[in-house]
Amino acid sequence: ILSVFLTAFFANKLEHESKHCNGKGFQRQGSSCFDRVYTANQNCGHTYPTFLAVLWCAGLLCSQAPAAFAGLMYLFVRQKYFVGYLGERTQSTPGYLFGKRIILFLFLMSVAGIFNYYLIFFFGSDFEIHIKTITSAISPLLLIP
Repeated sequence: ILSVFLTAFFANKLEHESKHCNGKGFQRQGSSCFDRVYTANQNCGHTYPTFLAVLWCAGLLCSQAPAAFAGLMYLFVRQKYFVGYLGERTQSTPGYLFGKRIILFLFLMSVAGIFNYYLIFFFGSDFEIHIKTITSAISPLLLIP
């Protein structure tokens, strides 16, 4: 639900800037403010499918609580990136780097879940408890900038 609200906020901001700068519907040319909003919206939209894929894989294959925490953190970071991009492009860099780190964490959780599945399938060894413990311990480290 939060993801939908965040996407709606981005679209609303883009629509507002489009009407404010151009007076007509969506047009690419215009002020630099509109260009920044448009580019930030496009960047957020392009990373969204990747975020959803690794979030679902991490939650289903590894552990739900750390994946959900990382997902919430990612949404807050995307908000920071978007708002930072509206100012100067250098203000969006921390949000971008932080978002990359969260995507990497979710990807590694997905890989660990797949690896555990194959360990169970081929060797009968289950490391799910250890993986959940490690991911639960590491997830608060995502708060460190």
